[in-house]
Formats: sequence, C-alpha cells, structure tokens
Amino acid sequence: MGISAQSSNGKITQTQVFLITGATGAIGKAIARQLANLQDSKVVLVCRDQQKAVLAVNEIKSLTGNAQVSYELADLSRYEQIHHLAKRWQGPLHVLINNAACTPRSRQETPEGIEMQFATNVLGYYWLIDEFMAILKASAPARVVNVASYWSGGLDLNDLEFTRRSYDNDQAYRQSKQANRMLSSAFAEKLKPFQIAVNACHPGDVNSVLSNNLGFGGHETPDQGAETPVWLATHPAGQAYTGRYFEHLRETNCPFARNKQMVNALFERCANYAK
Repeated sequence: MGISAQSSNGKITQTQVFLITGATGAIGKAIARQLANLQDSKVVLVCRDQQKAVLAVNEIKSLTGNAQVSYELADLSRYEQIHHLAKRWQGPLHVLINNAACTPRSRQETPEGIEMQFATNVLGYYWLIDEFMAILKASAPARVVNVASYWSGGLDLNDLEFTRRSYDNDQAYRQSKQANRMLSSAFAEKLKPFQIAVNACHPGDVNSVLSNNLGFGGHETPDQGAETPVWLATHPAGQAYTGRYFEHLRETNCPFARNKQMVNALFERCANYAK
C-alpha cells in the first residue's frame, strides 16, 4: 500500500515512493526530477556526496514544487552501507531504480578488496535488490528498474574483477552492463510471484562524467536519457512485463538473458560474494 495523501480536490490518493541511486549524476538527477514532477510522488535520492545531495534535492524541490524529495547517503560499492540503508528505511518502497555506476580509468578496489566497477555496477545492484526485497514485497505491486546499457558484453565469470585480464575500463563497463541485464532476468523470475516486476533498460546517450571516462560524449539531453527508466518506473507496461530489456521505450531482444546457465551462475556468484 502507498502512503495515503489528501489531494487538492479532497480525494484520498496513494503516494508512490521511488528510490533512485546515482541521483546526482546527469541521468540520475533527471530521473529523480521527472519522478518528483508527478502528482503524489515521494522521491528519495541515494548519493555518496552529502554536499552534492543537498544541492540536488534543493534544485529538484525548487523546480517541481514537491516537498517530498529527500536523500540518503550510501556508498553503493560497499555491502554494509547498503545493508544499513535498508535497515533504516521506513515505510513502503514501490519503485527501486538502480542507476549508480562508475568507470574509473585505472583499476581500483573498495576497502573490502573488490574491484570498483564490479562492486558498484554489479554487486551494488544485486545487494540493493536483495536488501530491499522484504520491503518491496510488503509494498507490492512494486518494481525494480535496472539501468543497464546496449554497450554490453564480454562478461567472464572466471575473471569478474580483472585479476587475470589487463584492466580496461571500457571492457569492465561493458561486462558490468551485461551482468545488469542478466541479473534482471534472474531476479524477475524469483520475484514474479510476489508482484514485483524487474526490468532492465538502456538510458539515452548523455554527455556525462561516466561517458567521458569511457572516451564518449553524448548526443541526448539528460531528460531524454531519463525517458526510458522513468517510463518503466511509471507506465503500466513496467508492471505488466518483467525480465525484459528495453531501449527507447521498446522491448529489445536480449541474448544475455536467454543463456540461463550463465545467468544462474552469475546470480550464484553474486549471492555468495564476500560481503
């Protein structure tokens, strides 16, 4: 159930609660602003940097007039911070949007010794869904939107952290986005009985710190980049379908999701990862 709210015409409405990660980046902030612009929405931004978080929340409140915009601090490359984020969460959560990603140009590790892109872009998605699972079930019908990419492939289950291969941030990013699409398929199957839809999508091609680190620019605005994630988070299709992959508001064939053996192997690896 959503939070009951009194609308201007006196009718009781249901507030939809959205949680967006990577919400101070170009696409993430556009997603958060578009959702905050909806009637009866509560939007929570997950950020690493408090100063950026405050600026983003104030900007979105000012532009939308929505007072129900707030932030939570968490480094999504670290399990303990995700665990505590879920523990302190109060009330329902109807839509979790996994958007946070990083593309460091040199190989970096978390304090726990996990390669940074894999920790943030893959395990961060897995841990967030897993830790918020009970909350999503209690809030159902609910949704998970995993921001992936068409720029994906090359996943090596025997070298997820680039300890054998020479680290290349583009190759690591493509591997992580393939993993996002595969994990979406795995979680969709497990959560479908609980009325939780899990879908993945490619956002628009936006000029951002992430794209610049990969050597790209971007020809679309942040609002264009946010269009498909927001559509999956709000349109009836985003609840009706699960385990699908979308580009530009349309379902697109995903060969990675069809490889069930590899999907299950990746899911198991993530589930058993040292936390």
